[in-house]
Amino acid sequence: MSDLRIDRVETVLLDIPLRRPHRFARVGMEAQPVLYVFVRTAGGVTGVGEGVVPGGPWWGGESVETMQLIVERYVAPVLVGRRVDDIHALLRDVTDVVGANLFAKAAVEVALHDAWARCLDVPVHTLLGGLARTSIPVTWALGTESAPVVIEEALGKLDAGLHHSFKLKMGAQEPAADVARICAVAEKLSGVAGVRVDINARWDRLTSLTHLPTLAEAGVEMIEQPVPGTEIETLAEINAALPIPVMADETLRTPSDALRIARLRAADVFAVKTTKCGGLRASMEIAAIGAAAGIPTHGATSIESPVGTAASLHFACAAPGVTWGSELFGPLLMAEEMLVEPLHYADGELHLPDGPGLGIELDPDKIRAFRRD
Repeated sequence: MSDLRIDRVETVLLDIPLRRPHRFARVGMEAQPVLYVFVRTAGGVTGVGEGVVPGGPWWGGESVETMQLIVERYVAPVLVGRRVDDIHALLRDVTDVVGANLFAKAAVEVALHDAWARCLDVPVHTLLGGLARTSIPVTWALGTESAPVVIEEALGKLDAGLHHSFKLKMGAQEPAADVARICAVAEKLSGVAGVRVDINARWDRLTSLTHLPTLAEAGVEMIEQPVPGTEIETLAEINAALPIPVMADETLRTPSDALRIARLRAADVFAVKTTKCGGLRASMEIAAIGAAAGIPTHGATSIESPVGTAASLHFACAAPGVTWGSELFGPLLMAEEMLVEPLHYADGELHLPDGPGLGIELDPDKIRAFRRD
């Protein structure tokens, strides 16, 4: 086995262009900023992790710029000189220095797992306990554009056999108009594709209780996070009132959050992003809590590049409780392929790559092309 001591921790910021603009309730983007964290061992092995947020710091308070500062100034000194396989102690000591900052910690934690697995010549999912599956269904996310625009995009994906379910962003319009837009899409896709919505925590209790039943009647199959993340009791009230599942996203970041949601029955599905949860191990814990409580987990996304997507895929394939599919579409939204060998999407699913670590290799030419000066 090669020398497991961590020799260097390096970071690079990139802006990866998208195939089309992607819009949330209040922000949009034409390129996805990404932080790559490289953990290099004295034995010559390199692991990579990704720090990324969906559209900027509006979601969780972090940005790729803050992540880079945290990793370089505070986290790297904790890691250098220590063994890459000492992950529990490393993360404990990092948390003693850096509170919160789960997106930044996730990038480091994934890089540690990738490096350790490569040292052992095994895939990352082996370090997580082995495989429950080898692929995961992928839902395609549509933005806040008008009904005709999103219908055209959805039908194109269906015709190509790429996706069988779609999630639409809400919250950018007045609620009644937004609901009418979604109902038009749901009617058009009825019987041919599943339709889900994500309100990105933009509504209050009364707005949710007034308008969400209409979406359920229109055939929408799931509602994601209608109210702010801190309003867990309200989320539980909405969940109890609706005949379709409510999925917790902004409310769910830690295993403690998962336990509280389960106790209150505040959601019927957990949206687990390895990025927002601080990495692979916390994500596995959350999925296990959900499984014990009878709550399935969905492999959610921060619109990661192939690095973060591969990490989330290893989690989704290793955690038995991830039975509600995924939204790991990030690389498909990007206009440039960042890997030497692309991830394999087929028949509406993303398939696990072979090889040690994450099973991927970044294209150095693409890193040079899109890195910030």
